[in-house]
Amino acid sequence: MKKVTKSVELPNRVMLPYVELGDPSGIPLVLLHGYADSWHTFELVLDHLPESIHAFALTQRGHGDASRPLAGYHPRDFAEDLAGFLDMLHLEAAVIAGGSSGGFVARRFAIDHPESTLGLVLMGSPFTLQNKSGVIELWDTTISKLTDPIDPSFVYDFQTSFLIQSVPQAFLKTMIQESLKVPARVWKATFKGLLEDHSSKELDQIQAPSLIIWGDRDTTLFLEDQKKLVAKIPDSQLLVYSGAGHGLYWEKPDRIAADLASFTKSLIN
Repeated sequence: MKKVTKSVELPNRVMLPYVELGDPSGIPLVLLHGYADSWHTFELVLDHLPESIHAFALTQRGHGDASRPLAGYHPRDFAEDLAGFLDMLHLEAAVIAGGSSGGFVARRFAIDHPESTLGLVLMGSPFTLQNKSGVIELWDTTISKLTDPIDPSFVYDFQTSFLIQSVPQAFLKTMIQESLKVPARVWKATFKGLLEDHSSKELDQIQAPSLIIWGDRDTTLFLEDQKKLVAKIPDSQLLVYSGAGHGLYWEKPDRIAADLASFTKSLIN
């Protein structure tokens, strides 16, 4: 299915591209990409979602073809953009699903805007990035030293490092091209914002039913990390994908779509 990219300009003058699929009277589902990605990260998932789900996949500030303001790259800034997005599209509430670091934005939104959160889905998302030696090392040795133009070989290695199973080459090429659109300052500011995020201490404030999805071959996140999310988020459940890695919505888009649809529909039954 060909996806038409639309865009919306928020009151803060930030322009966000997005795609919209499904029945306008269906349950709203907003998909939030992770670090250095764009809405295209969910392109394979969108192909499998049923018409009954009113799906939105947006590109967040600084990424893809979105506006690139000089500041505002903490998860709380992305979450406030999301609030503005819902207002501009006249959506009173939606299921908010975040992939990888997009989960930080999704849960920040759920904490700050409970009345607008029908449900929360975290897909391959960390409990926290604080005190993780590998993450700090990545910042110290690589991310903090990035300069423009971003090296395509770095982006290729970065994107493919999360994969356990193969994905369509055309899709992978698109994702690398999207990441190359992100300027070095946004790579750095967004990563710094994730390192500074303290929302793991506020997860017990989340009121929405929550679904946590994790691949058991994820080399970045481990089961104990996901169990912490379940223990802290009151009404939550963990779904484990056997054989999937960190890029589980790239590797198993049909299953992700089915589980997103099932979870979303369960919220109104």
